[in-house]
Order: sequence, then C-alpha cells, then structure tokens
Amino acid sequence: MTDLPEITDSHCHLDFPDFEGQIDDIITRAADAGVTRMVTICTKLRNEPTIRAIAEAHAPIFYAAGTHPMSAADEPMATVDELVAIAQHPKMVGIGETGLDYHYTAETKEVQQVSLRIHIEAARQTGLPLIIHSRDADEDMAQILTEEHKTGSFGCVMHCYSSGPKLAQQMLDLGFYLSMSGIAAFPRSQEVRDIFAAAPVDRILVETDAPYLAPPPYRGKRNEPAYVEKTARVGAEVFGMEYADFAAQTQANFERLFSKVFQKANAA
Repeated sequence: MTDLPEITDSHCHLDFPDFEGQIDDIITRAADAGVTRMVTICTKLRNEPTIRAIAEAHAPIFYAAGTHPMSAADEPMATVDELVAIAQHPKMVGIGETGLDYHYTAETKEVQQVSLRIHIEAARQTGLPLIIHSRDADEDMAQILTEEHKTGSFGCVMHCYSSGPKLAQQMLDLGFYLSMSGIAAFPRSQEVRDIFAAAPVDRILVETDAPYLAPPPYRGKRNEPAYVEKTARVGAEVFGMEYADFAAQTQANFERLFSKVFQKANAA
C-alpha cells in the first residue's frame, strides 16, 4: 500500500462476470491507489446472497441492494419488508440502486415509479441512503423525490450524475448528494464538470460504476475500483483543491451519508 490519501469507491459492481476470481487482486490494486473501501451494488434482489457473500469475505467491501429500474418489470417487485430485512446485515449500507430509466425502458415507467417509491420507503425506515439511477427522466425524478421527501425525509445520492443542472440543483436543495463517475473525467464532459463545480463540495461523492465508464487513461477498458483515484483527481481540479484535501472531503461526505459504514468502523 502507498501513502496516498484514502478514498472510497462509493459504487461498483464486483459481482459481475468481469471480476470473477479476481476480487483479491482488485482489492490490492485499489489499496495501492489509496482506495480503502468500496460499495458493491446489487441490482437484482435474487442476486443479493452473492453480493452479500462478497462483502462478508472481504473487509474493505460493503454492499447495497435493490432492483435496478431497467429490471423493474422483469424481476419480482421488491417489498419494503424485504428490503428492511436485508438491511439488517451489518455490511448492507444502502438501498438501491433504484430510480428511473426512460432512455432504454420508457415503456415500463409506471412499474419503475412503483418500485422507486418502495425503495424510498425502505430508505426511510432503515435510515440507509437511497442510491438513485436516473436517465432521461428528470421531471418525474424531481417530482417523485420532492413529493416523497415532503412525506418523510431520507438520505440520497444521485449515482453517476450526468443529467442536467436543473435536476442537480433540485436534488441539492433536498439535501441530497451527487456522485462523480468517470464520465466527469471524459474530455468532452465539460458541462458535467460545470454542474459539479456549482455544487457544494461537501455533497460530492466519487465512484467508478465498475466495470463501466473507466476514466482516462483507461477509457474503453474494464473499469475497477482503483481507477476512482483518477476521477477524484479530476474532481480536485474542478473544485480548485489539492488532491489530498478533496480526497479527505469526499471521505467525510461518504461517512456522513453512509453513516453505517462509519459506525461499523468505529465499533470495530
């Protein structure tokens, strides 16, 4: 391990076939880049036992569970009780990813909206943050999250944020967080960088969404948690900060939102 500032990959998919049999090496490479924690995301609840087992077997790995909006119509509808029960596991730290995707699956938007509201209620009841995927659904996303937040508050991160500035501001106004992925490091993503630059730095997380969206110089290759350091360095530039200071800020932000991780570390 190096003496690089510590950082967290707040969103990756380590159960995907891309990583089969490689988790130990992935953790080693991550640690060499200063990445000491990662949250692997379950996108179909039938796969939750597999994701749970990965987290149980590796100290740096935590997990979240939910039904991805693109799978909402094909998977059994999650229930609040089911999500609340799963959340009792000590390494289960978030609800989702859930959300709305009208880019690929607009024909199932009604089912997606029902699923989203179920996940929101589970986030309320557990106190765990909601992990939101949003694509081409800004108006409905803003309406549902604003309406539900008035009913009862919950924490939330807009994962891999690449929507417009209006939705970003609406989410920040609700106290939510924006997560910076490799997209923000792409040369042609100045609009995305501008959206992050206008946000409070204490509401920013960083992620890989591995195996997708590898930042330069790895673009086009399989992404992995070690590469979140490259995105975070771009984030430091966006906010005009030294890398060590930006890394420390994102660590504090992660521990504030994903407080179960922080509480577990302090109890250890």
